[in-house]
Amino acid sequence: MSGMRLPESAPRIAQRRSGRSPPLQRYPCHRDPADSAADSLAPCRQPSPKAPQISQRAGIHPAPPLDHHYLDRSPKHFRDMNKLPSRQLTFRALLFVIVVSVSVYFLPRTSENHYVFEEGRPWSYALLTAPFDIPIHLDSLSAARIRDSLQTHFEPVFTRDVTAEKTIVSDYTTRLNSTTGLDITPSQRNQIIREIRNIYENGIVDRDTYSKIASGRLPSVRFIHDNVAISMPTSAYLSAFRAYEHLDSIFRDKGMHQALSATHLSEILQPNILIDTVTTRRLLEEALQKAMAPVGIIQQGERIIDKGDIVTTRLATVLKTYEEIADERGKGTISQHYYPLAGQILYMVILFGALYGYLYIFRRDYFDDDRTVLFIMTIMGLFTLFAFAMQAAFRTGLYITPFTIVPILILVFLDSRTAYFCHLIQVLICAIITSFALEFVFIQFIAGVVAIDSLKDLSRRSQLIRTAALIFIAYAACYAAVEIMQSGSLSKTEGRIFGCFAINAILISFSYVLMFLVERVFGFTSRVTLVELSDINNPLLRELSEECPGTFNHSMAVSNLASAAAGRIGANVQLVRTGALYHDIGKIKNPAFYTENQHGVNPHDALDQIQSARIVTGHVREGLALAEKAKLPQMIRRFISEHHGAGMARYFYTTYCNAHPDGNVDPAPFSYPGPNPQSKETSLLMMADAVEAASRSMPEHSPEAISALINKIIDSQIAEGLHNESPISFRDVSTIKEVFAQRLRTMYHSRISYPELKKASSAEADNKKL
Repeated sequence: MSGMRLPESAPRIAQRRSGRSPPLQRYPCHRDPADSAADSLAPCRQPSPKAPQISQRAGIHPAPPLDHHYLDRSPKHFRDMNKLPSRQLTFRALLFVIVVSVSVYFLPRTSENHYVFEEGRPWSYALLTAPFDIPIHLDSLSAARIRDSLQTHFEPVFTRDVTAEKTIVSDYTTRLNSTTGLDITPSQRNQIIREIRNIYENGIVDRDTYSKIASGRLPSVRFIHDNVAISMPTSAYLSAFRAYEHLDSIFRDKGMHQALSATHLSEILQPNILIDTVTTRRLLEEALQKAMAPVGIIQQGERIIDKGDIVTTRLATVLKTYEEIADERGKGTISQHYYPLAGQILYMVILFGALYGYLYIFRRDYFDDDRTVLFIMTIMGLFTLFAFAMQAAFRTGLYITPFTIVPILILVFLDSRTAYFCHLIQVLICAIITSFALEFVFIQFIAGVVAIDSLKDLSRRSQLIRTAALIFIAYAACYAAVEIMQSGSLSKTEGRIFGCFAINAILISFSYVLMFLVERVFGFTSRVTLVELSDINNPLLRELSEECPGTFNHSMAVSNLASAAAGRIGANVQLVRTGALYHDIGKIKNPAFYTENQHGVNPHDALDQIQSARIVTGHVREGLALAEKAKLPQMIRRFISEHHGAGMARYFYTTYCNAHPDGNVDPAPFSYPGPNPQSKETSLLMMADAVEAASRSMPEHSPEAISALINKIIDSQIAEGLHNESPISFRDVSTIKEVFAQRLRTMYHSRISYPELKKASSAEADNKKL
């Protein structure tokens, strides 16, 4: 590799990432002082002035100018270069404060006298003794049963409304005496009034009370007189309707019933035996208080519960009573309000600070990218709030919450190591709201490991179904292991917990929908999208195959060649495969101007070299325009813009120089717009594109000729500085050459010639005739 001019001290970066390029490591541009002036026409070039305009229109920004004094920098200078601008530091600090504040705000408030526990589970704290006398109340279920029974069977207190009784009788007497046309005597009028008085003396009740009396459910009622309860039989009580029927039946035989209807007696009759709601409510409350009185007491210093004891229903009630009394005694103290809050803030700061520290030390490229930091903090913050809400709404809410969605999303768009770490932080954050923290962390972490290990190469929807099934098995197995350790058997295991695990596994399928949402909001591209784009039935690829069959075949060959090398150097294989398919889509506009699509007629013969170079280099611009119209991801557009870098259309440039030997040739009209490759993947594509195209014009394909061609092309690119802005190493280049040579030897291997069938001898011919 004598043509390589990269410094031996240049950093080598080989990070495996999913769908996103690592931070750029700038390589300096060096030239041998012995180079001739003529060679300076092909220098280690910066992108032409046209590059930023075209690239920016496609959403791609060229790299800043190279630093020609790279080796003169001191270690202190490099430390200064790693510092983030103040705007980015402010953004990260503000995001940190917001996520921590929101998480703490929605955390359940606890104090030194509050414990997180669950009925039927072991007590996870140390020995607890009573610091004061604690009354033992009925548990909530028993209390509710007694309350319902009292309210259902409690006998109401009645009262007689004497005033209403007198008013009704008096009003009806006046109406009866003033109504004319009644065919009754004064004696009969007195008889009617007397019967009405008798009915009211017995008592008239409302319809509901009479129905209970008639059904035998209310044989007697209570009256309160001088604070003494008196029970009265209800056999003589009537409703207003029954009272009118009774009077009508009495006076019908005497011919006086018409007077009752003529005076509208049925409208006047009203109950005089009424429920005393105030007294009834007071007596019911007194009865409830008496029924809910403490059934015992835990004296000061007495043992309440010790670590490992099962929290029974009775103990759960005692603990709640203890917390209520402790809160009342400590109301207004600092320890009651501020110490717990300070502890929660410190807890969240430590965990999210650990996340920031991991990104800064081990994934500095993520930490330097605003979009990535925002993505990680957003999904972790929102999922924390979701977990808190589920736990508040359901007793088994944490079992239903699909915690593995967070590591799945981070795995798809970032990498597995970051997914592991973020999942651990997420689980530790949510463990604060459960009483079985160790069990919770164990179960959730194992489920996360299963999710990440089973989805490292997500490319199909069916993989999520398989992963959901594996996560359910992991949940069930881990929970069963914990139950057996704690109780010695599975007999006490709640079946609904496994139902919660099943719901959890079903909810994981929503991560597929969330992938598309993340792609739209944050601009990432998942492996699933790359696989979908690599389908040759995609409209853009189908158009390429129809309009430019030669270019399409070339793109397929480059895709296979580059993806084979990508796996060997730790690059993103699927990204390289998909990007290679689209790198030449700009040739759709003028397919006949490219050799692989020509059929005997070369339209360049009618053009001068500058015009031809403008058309050939223009396929990059056309490709970016088509990519923007088709809404291809930005990382695919980089393959279009960078696969020729800022190099030149060498054929037309050389032809033009030979035709103008005395002129000072400007290389700009023959240059591609660039920028040069900015990632390991686009550098690999540039090499594969040039090698595959050149191999088609080789007169012979011997192993030596193939290796010589590969070395010549790649070394020439490196000498021109086309890969200086890419984080590719000497070892990577050596591996790429080796893979290219193996693949091309396989493609162009010699084939045996099949022998022709010789003519049969005359004797054999005669035998055949016989």
